[in-house]
Amino acid sequence: MAIEPLTFRDHFLSLYQSLIGQQVRSALDAATTMPGLATGMVRAASMPGLASGMIRAATQIASLTDQGKAVPTTAPPNFSQESWTVARLVLELMRAQVRGDTARVQQIQDELQDGGYDPSWAGTIAEFIQHFGPDGTRGKIPYIPPNDAMKPLPMPPTATVALIADWGTGTATAVNLLKGVAQQKPDILIHLGDIYYSGTPSECDANFKRIVDNVFNRTGADTDIPVFTMTGNHDMYSGGVGYYGLLKTLNPPEMRQPASFFCLRDTAQRWQFVAMDTGLHDYDPFKVTNVLTFLEQPEEDWLTARIAEFPGKTILLSHHQLFSAFAQIGAPAADGTLTPYNTSLDKSFSRFNAVAQGRIAAWFWGHEHTMTLYGPYRGLAKGRCIGHGGVPVLVGTGSTELTKLKEPPPLHTVPLGVDDHIYAHGFTIVRFKDDGSAEASYYQDIDYATPMFVETL
Repeated sequence: MAIEPLTFRDHFLSLYQSLIGQQVRSALDAATTMPGLATGMVRAASMPGLASGMIRAATQIASLTDQGKAVPTTAPPNFSQESWTVARLVLELMRAQVRGDTARVQQIQDELQDGGYDPSWAGTIAEFIQHFGPDGTRGKIPYIPPNDAMKPLPMPPTATVALIADWGTGTATAVNLLKGVAQQKPDILIHLGDIYYSGTPSECDANFKRIVDNVFNRTGADTDIPVFTMTGNHDMYSGGVGYYGLLKTLNPPEMRQPASFFCLRDTAQRWQFVAMDTGLHDYDPFKVTNVLTFLEQPEEDWLTARIAEFPGKTILLSHHQLFSAFAQIGAPAADGTLTPYNTSLDKSFSRFNAVAQGRIAAWFWGHEHTMTLYGPYRGLAKGRCIGHGGVPVLVGTGSTELTKLKEPPPLHTVPLGVDDHIYAHGFTIVRFKDDGSAEASYYQDIDYATPMFVETL
């Protein structure tokens, strides 16, 4: 299993990766198709990852920048000097254009030209400037608040629903995982967020829609499997322009997702999914360890109303975690201890729980690139992190419980498999049955036939 490029919590670096990735995709032969994909599925749907010298160089440069280290002009060992120079100058040119530093822009463009490098970089960067706000800040997100026209969308009473999270990498690994999902013959597909690196229109098309359409043979007909996708932080790094454009293309009007949050309800009134937007307020790279993402108040009101009016059981969905045993959420207390839950989302959940009167069965989220099943905690019977959909994680990375957590959530350990020192990727299938029960099965990409764990919700 190949290691893919790192991802970063900095919207500027994520857009830089998107820019490099788009240019690399453009350079690939559009007529080349991936093995196992239909003719016409261009190679752009599968990023070459670290097999590309340019992407390797950009990943290393972004990593140095993220750590606050200087980027040397001489390429490190095992890096091509040409790829290193171009990737370095592209980042500098991107910064200069965002700042409006025309003198520096001309200087870098001259350096690219004098070195005989591809002059199209300047034009590509100019296209990406639209994703930024003033002074290089993230662009304004076209968030859609609740309105009277927003209603729950219908779901068959015995539907099979596939849940994937942090999947939108556009790699061959992601394609193969979705093929594994298709083997379970789901009636509905829900993605819990993150189309990498920054959710640009090009990435939303290449890394999400074209792959989903191809694997599930979607043609735009009313009989296509409905597909829903939620907002992660990476979807919003480009200002959400790709994400909100994507929503208009996924399903026919009667099943179209109305906003970044939604309700999917079975026609027998026994089960519903309530999906919330936790990605809107997670974008500041300087607050990675203490950001407390939250719901817009009108959205929380709308979600609460959907839970209160429903006589059946509710499954909550979000990108971000309510709590974690492995990742810091919020700033440390004076004594250095950490609160293991998001206090803002905890308040929203308390409100949901009060009107649900015990009818919230589970909450699925992603964001952390692992699978973690929790015991009852903070009034939630089943908290489930399923963020292992597409981003490679080396064995041992992010798998150690934080020692300073105050009253950490209990774990129900189900170890992931390992393939070539990388944790397995996976997905969850929720099956609603004739008798009104629901079952969640957890699969990993080293064995698509047999679930690694099955539970009743």
